[in-house]
Amino acid sequence: MRHPEFPLIDDLIYLNHAAVAPWPKRTSAAVIQFAEQNCRYGSHYYLDWLKKETEIRGQLQALINAPSADDIALVKNTSEALSFVAYGLPWQAGDNIVSSNEEFPSNRLPWQSLAERGVEFRQADLSSAATPEDALFALVDSHTRLLTISSIQFASGLRMDLERIGEFCQQRGILFCIDAIQSLGAVQFDVQAYHADFVMADGHKWMFGPEGLGVFYTTPAARDQLKLTQYGWHMMKDTHNYENRPWEIHPGARRFECGSPNMLGIHALSASLSLLLETGMATVEKLVLERSDYLKNAIAEHEQLVLLSGPSPLKSGIVTFKHKSLSNDALYRHLQQHRVVCAPRGGGIRFSPHFYNTFEEIDRALALAAALSI
Repeated sequence: MRHPEFPLIDDLIYLNHAAVAPWPKRTSAAVIQFAEQNCRYGSHYYLDWLKKETEIRGQLQALINAPSADDIALVKNTSEALSFVAYGLPWQAGDNIVSSNEEFPSNRLPWQSLAERGVEFRQADLSSAATPEDALFALVDSHTRLLTISSIQFASGLRMDLERIGEFCQQRGILFCIDAIQSLGAVQFDVQAYHADFVMADGHKWMFGPEGLGVFYTTPAARDQLKLTQYGWHMMKDTHNYENRPWEIHPGARRFECGSPNMLGIHALSASLSLLLETGMATVEKLVLERSDYLKNAIAEHEQLVLLSGPSPLKSGIVTFKHKSLSNDALYRHLQQHRVVCAPRGGGIRFSPHFYNTFEEIDRALALAAALSI
């Protein structure tokens, strides 16, 4: 039976939350209401919109266990936030950044672009040591300025031990940056437990939000190290004093928001976050991992399918597999034609179910995958 918040069409099986998620019913309603209000009243209710902007900062604070809502910036996307860090830090020639060879381009290109400044980007082979974390640590030396990693790898679903990495970085005075786009909304997340300096994520994946709005968390000490690269009215300390002369930079993370906020996106993402927070992230994580475990076990039982996602003590909602005799392209086309929404990733097909997906849907999707033959 469909979850009341996800009235997807009957023959659609949605297993692509690691890419772009469907909106909950309440999110659609919030966008319609906001659009109708704009159409009928213009900006007459702008003060109410500002309250919603304050509300979403509190929701995001709760989602990641940030010490303060002032640590939360509303950004366009993960790439923008990563670029703020990459081009905000005062690099010196000879500095290096440690990461992995499994990163999505957003957590690779900004750092690689610093090569012209003499900054080296080191990519660890996460399978080259006893643990993925050990592989990262092996590349760290006295010139390592920052370690940046995806909390969960987008293709394999490998989930990193963020507490261990955070402790390692803190002990050595290394900045710790987390691309959390495959975690937020799927599993519990605690920036304080991870000793994270920077965390960023888009809202359109596991958080059920629209594209074009994300979260950027910084500690006060870390954000004070970042030179600002964008300027505008919204990043002033006294934001709505438009005659503010001289002006001051906002002391909190809002300094990274140079211009008018994405009010439509704020209303949408706030509604989606309300579903996650009402359900409780402990419950969401439990249900997500139950579904990914079910997928892995079911794939292992199918004669025609091969599980690519390896065993790990930390689990995620991403499961990647392939067909024993068919190409990934053929399998992907077959699944798409039968309305199984998924993605070709990591040398196979990636399924990423959320908490509302049913086991019957998973069985149907795998039956379709296994039934295809040459």
